[in-house]
Amino acid sequence: MNDTEKDTLVGDALRALLYEVSVNPKPGLVDPVSSGPHPDMDVFTFIDSAMSLRLYFNQCVTQGTTFQGNDLKELFLAIRPAGVEAEKTMFQATKGVNTHKGAIFSLGVLVTADAYQSAHSEFSTQQIVQLMLKNLTANDFKGLADKAPEALTAGEKEYLTYGIKGIRGEAEAGFPTVMTVGLPALRKHQGTINQRLLDTLMTIVGNSVDTNLVKRAQTNDIVHWAHQQSEQYFALGGSRTAQGMVFLNELNEIFTARNLSLGGSADLLILTIFMGLREGII
Repeated sequence: MNDTEKDTLVGDALRALLYEVSVNPKPGLVDPVSSGPHPDMDVFTFIDSAMSLRLYFNQCVTQGTTFQGNDLKELFLAIRPAGVEAEKTMFQATKGVNTHKGAIFSLGVLVTADAYQSAHSEFSTQQIVQLMLKNLTANDFKGLADKAPEALTAGEKEYLTYGIKGIRGEAEAGFPTVMTVGLPALRKHQGTINQRLLDTLMTIVGNSVDTNLVKRAQTNDIVHWAHQQSEQYFALGGSRTAQGMVFLNELNEIFTARNLSLGGSADLLILTIFMGLREGII
């Protein structure tokens, strides 16, 4: 991979973050029109956050292209310290607001895998991710039952209560929602980039468990409701009909009033956009 290809890969990661926040109207999420249920942030917060991560993605590309070991779990361990620093950089850029913590993990893994794949074409990017994150959830969730309840993270609580593995499980499996739901939707949907990405987002919402949504609602029952909203949106014709867009705006008002967020779906959309940029379909 030459320097131009490396710069393109880093640029695609940053573009994925910026494309996602630009899509509107997104229920339960920040976009250029609305902050939704996130009054502590706006589109400019996300732009500042995204641009602060250039060095991190550069490090991911470097690790991916230069890694020589046989055990790809070591490649994941190699980028983890950079991810910790990237979180600190993000919080500095956003004055303490968590905009892209999930994406630092998931997109960092995907960028690293893509870089590694360029030098080891016998593996697909998805296979590389699976090898990098083998046994991730078993290791990360080990001993949770013995932790004090107040010491548990939201993701750990959801795993103990509902058995939901969240983004860790999604990543460990090679991001199947991205590869088998998001990307096919992006290839299929027509219209402007905004329309295609709205329809892709709502396809993801209808075919996944958004842990951020479960956390905000404090019940797993919300997942079925979210799936129903996706079905209704597409029954009305999606982003390319006036009825679909009216429904989406009304849904955004409901999410805001109920303080519900689709942060997990947004992260999966970021990854889908990244893969779409790499594939050349955006």
